[in-house]
Amino acid sequence: MSAEGGAPAGPGPEHLLTEDEQRQRRAAMPGIFARTPYVAWLGLVVERYEPDEVATRLPHRVDLTNDGTVFHGGVVGSVMDTTGALAAFSNHDFDRGARPSTVSMALQYVAASRGGDLLCRARTVRRARELIFSEIAATDESGRVLAHGLQTYRIA
Repeated sequence: MSAEGGAPAGPGPEHLLTEDEQRQRRAAMPGIFARTPYVAWLGLVVERYEPDEVATRLPHRVDLTNDGTVFHGGVVGSVMDTTGALAAFSNHDFDRGARPSTVSMALQYVAASRGGDLLCRARTVRRARELIFSEIAATDESGRVLAHGLQTYRIA
């Protein structure tokens, strides 16, 4: 309880994670995501996982396309959402919680893929108490932008 007798003041210092424990939890996130059924089915590969910067690759598969070549827009959106979520966790303070959810995501599709892998990069631009704001770009292998997005992610 707080000194005023109200709600609990939060965990005491004896309950806080050490910096090493924080790093271990952050480092575990790509593997945890990879084991979720949908992400495992997609075959999403994390190529870079640094604090507030994440890059992923989705290998091209015919069953993820509209016509055998062009990725379905829902697949592109899923990859962008997942990459943004990984960016949110990449520098997260787990003493603030570990229950995640996408609050909002705005996507602008600007070009269709022409076959080949889908590359996605997410960068966290702001962290608030529970909300994390990220910019996400999806490109083809030549670097041509296919979609751009803004994500608000909550970890509580």
